[in-house]
Amino acid sequence: MSVGSKATITFWGVRGSIPTPGPETVRVGGNTSCVELRADEQHIVFDAGSGLRPLGRALMAEFATRPLEVTLLITHTHWDHIQGFPFFVPAYNPRNHIHILGYEGARRDLQDTLAGQMESPYFPIALAQMPGNIIIEELKSLEFQVGKIAGRACHVNHPGVCVGYRLETSAGSICYVPDHESGPACTEEPKSVSHVLEANVVDFIQGADVVILDCQYTAEEYVTKIGWGHGSLDEVVRVARDAEVKRLYLFHHDPSHDDDFLEGMLARAQELAKGCPLQVFLAREGDSVVMER
Repeated sequence: MSVGSKATITFWGVRGSIPTPGPETVRVGGNTSCVELRADEQHIVFDAGSGLRPLGRALMAEFATRPLEVTLLITHTHWDHIQGFPFFVPAYNPRNHIHILGYEGARRDLQDTLAGQMESPYFPIALAQMPGNIIIEELKSLEFQVGKIAGRACHVNHPGVCVGYRLETSAGSICYVPDHESGPACTEEPKSVSHVLEANVVDFIQGADVVILDCQYTAEEYVTKIGWGHGSLDEVVRVARDAEVKRLYLFHHDPSHDDDFLEGMLARAQELAKGCPLQVFLAREGDSVVMER
């Protein structure tokens, strides 16, 4: 482990389901899932929601004429996690290299999905016309490597094939689990698939320095959303406490929740975390988190 090493996490999209621009979401943000990690000489992006567009513009301004290498980790191909890719300007520059990783047929299925949303009449430029060096790779193992960073994936409780990612950097561990149903329904039947997946996630995030976790619903909302694949606030905090997580970031905010509502959810989560070392934060678009050792 390097002494004095540092990693930076930046939130570019924190919303779930659909972008929600406007005055009621300006403090927390309205772009869908996209989180940037810079660590150990690697440039990694979690998911390609609409937040990928402002990230791409910022990267092009920063790197100017220098080549850019980015690893893009896709959790699944629901639209709010890929809709920003056609607007990722680094992919239109031939000096740049974009390495896209995913699971379960990702090389073909992910390519088809990314290409499909760019076909006419939906979009004027086809995926094949993007001049950036784009490589799409299907990961065969739940363990993988990005430069010096060891990575792991975990299947989560969400409709279709969906994973969360854990990366071990020299500055600490980060877990990104944007779509996962943590709720009472996942703990009441010990032999159910949802119970097994819940137990897997608790083990997966165990002791992590930073966990970005799906917390779309309040406990009251969850009663009518069971099986939709998203987290219930009280259970999300319980999971983080059980896993002895250090910092929890509530993520994948519901499109119907405005800034004031989300601040109320944060207050509730912080109250539930009292008496343990867990720190709870609201993932906010534009905020950066520094991990340092």
